[in-house]
Amino acid sequence: MAAETVATPSTGARGEPVLIPAGTTFSPDDITFFQGKDSGRTLDEAVREADVLVSCPHSGDRIPAELSEFLAPEFTHRLQYDFSDRTTGPIVRRWAEIDPRIIYVENPHPRMIRDPNRERPENIRETLREAFARVEAVGRWNRVDLSGVDAIRPVTFSFYPLLVPPATEQDLDHLASTFERVAERGLGVYEQTRDDLLGRMTELALARAASGEHARFTTLSFHDTMNHTTTRDGAVTVERAEADRLPNVVALSNRGDHRGEPRGENVVTMDPALVRSLATAHRAGFSTANDDDVQLNQPYLGSNEIIRAGARFSGLADRVAAASASGGLAELSAVQAEFLREFLLGGRATAELQQPGVDWPSDDKQHIDDIAQACKRSWDLFRSK
Repeated sequence: MAAETVATPSTGARGEPVLIPAGTTFSPDDITFFQGKDSGRTLDEAVREADVLVSCPHSGDRIPAELSEFLAPEFTHRLQYDFSDRTTGPIVRRWAEIDPRIIYVENPHPRMIRDPNRERPENIRETLREAFARVEAVGRWNRVDLSGVDAIRPVTFSFYPLLVPPATEQDLDHLASTFERVAERGLGVYEQTRDDLLGRMTELALARAASGEHARFTTLSFHDTMNHTTTRDGAVTVERAEADRLPNVVALSNRGDHRGEPRGENVVTMDPALVRSLATAHRAGFSTANDDDVQLNQPYLGSNEIIRAGARFSGLADRVAAASASGGLAELSAVQAEFLREFLLGGRATAELQQPGVDWPSDDKQHIDDIAQACKRSWDLFRSK
């Protein structure tokens, strides 16, 4: 991070949101993780060996202090972390420590600034205006459809107030311009770093294939979602509708159907046979109780990160075909992993969140390591197929 930043985040009083100090600017090095980073292994060396690029677009949980003036007074530390994929960052950082074949890029900013797994609005100000108008039309605390305008949400997924509605046009201008300016210090760095690494690792895979090798490169968008949402007292106990519930471990998505095959006009982002093989590897790697603990494209098909990557790979079809004609094989894939948050949290933390409160459970380092080891096992098994 830039020299002017302060290392210790602001925690404030109990239950208050945790803040990133004002002025903090992240560098690509701050948010990129790989085995041996702290012991002399370079990023170039890691990229040459890695075949998986992992990105966590929602792992950021602390809020830049510049945005605290826009927060609704009801927004607590627990709601802040619940609105992020809080459990993913520590797990994938640990995975990167133990697996020389992955590179991990972490979004340091929370999704409230702008969700990088949604298409970026052409006009953030007008998108915000429409989102606030929809919330106002149904009333505070009520369910609202923000489809198409939820890159920046005024309310959480439990429909808790998140942002104070702007009272004037000047207030809306101030909110939109501040969000855009601050985003470039973290979210923008994440998107650029992710895309640069995606390009580098794709080119290396194509070069290996052109020389006659079997080269496989996968970009993995890593998420978590809880099968419960919050009550007004902070207890995370409201069960989601059955159609919205995740399997007991993970849903792997390639924009296809429940077997990974093309769904309608959707172009799959990972070959159906490959995504089924990946699911099989996860069932073994996580020692699942039954096959349904790992499912495909249920309930999510995968969003912007894999859609963009898949389109990029589709545009390289001629180069992939040329490599095949030379005796090589290039397999370029994009897949989304949506883990059940209760599973990633573990029993103790899940039970704590089922009680009313304003804080978030402490990390269980052993549980984090167990999940990271299972991720590594799963991908090692996938590679062996």
